[in-house]
Amino acid sequence: MASSIKVAIVQKPPVWLDLPATLAAATESLQEAANQGAQLVMFPEAYLTGYPTWIWRLKPGGDMALGNQLHSRLRQNAVDLAHGDLDSFREAVKTSGTVVVIGMHELDSHYSGTTLFNSVAVIDSDGKLLNVHRKLMPTNPERMVWGMGDASGLKVVDTAVGRIGCLICWESYMPLARFALYAQNIELYLAPTWDSGETWRASMNHIAREGGCYVLSTATAVQGSDLPESFPERDRLFTPDEWINPGDAVVIKPFGGVIAGPLHQEKAILYADIDLEEARAARKALDVSGHYNRPDLFKLEVNRQVIPPVHFNDDPG
Repeated sequence: MASSIKVAIVQKPPVWLDLPATLAAATESLQEAANQGAQLVMFPEAYLTGYPTWIWRLKPGGDMALGNQLHSRLRQNAVDLAHGDLDSFREAVKTSGTVVVIGMHELDSHYSGTTLFNSVAVIDSDGKLLNVHRKLMPTNPERMVWGMGDASGLKVVDTAVGRIGCLICWESYMPLARFALYAQNIELYLAPTWDSGETWRASMNHIAREGGCYVLSTATAVQGSDLPESFPERDRLFTPDEWINPGDAVVIKPFGGVIAGPLHQEKAILYADIDLEEARAARKALDVSGHYNRPDLFKLEVNRQVIPPVHFNDDPG
């Protein structure tokens, strides 16, 4: 495994509420990044098929009909892993030879058939799905969209470009979740998000310093006009020229310091060359899960078991 790699962060908008069109857009951006020599490509939170930004604009307790209509469309275009909804994209990843991290609305078709999760998938350069992490705690009105995930995906995994762990948006404000990743020899901390701006960037700098790892983060750069005409009541909720989110893709080096970005109000791809040896070297001074830890005083236990909602016993005995 090479120490130096090129990373790419895609903050181009998806096609809201249209999974086939968004998968096509993701494949196009993946190929663009691969042609530029990227070995790791990251997409934003809920890229498949668009962050539900309308939840921050609908009146609490009001607009129920519109909210229900939007949620129904979202569910119909969510990713069902059990039915192979990512298979074609994984083939594109394999063809490109890159490692990909992508956010998605994931449908639980095995149990409820309707609950959605805010998930992030790590796909290796051979197209293998290495990990799926479901957001542990949706934030504020997000709880009307997504269920709470378990910790079965709270893992740092070996990929062709290094050891990758992911937390989604405000999960990065959960100190114990961060520590769970630090304690797995993390090199690349990827934080797909809907947050942006100086405060968020300061948090990412803190994590790079605290964890001794590279931090990659981005939201989706999107204006009102980027939502398709088929989006229900688009013009009532959004104005064409407004920046719903500026994106602000950023790459931060171990122990802090922005080395690429922020890519502000640009529907584009951010690139950076990084050296993973810097992550290993950074923890000489501060290794919060190693020599700078006191396990005799503090103890963290993480339940990474899959937690199904029901157990069926079909044994006739």
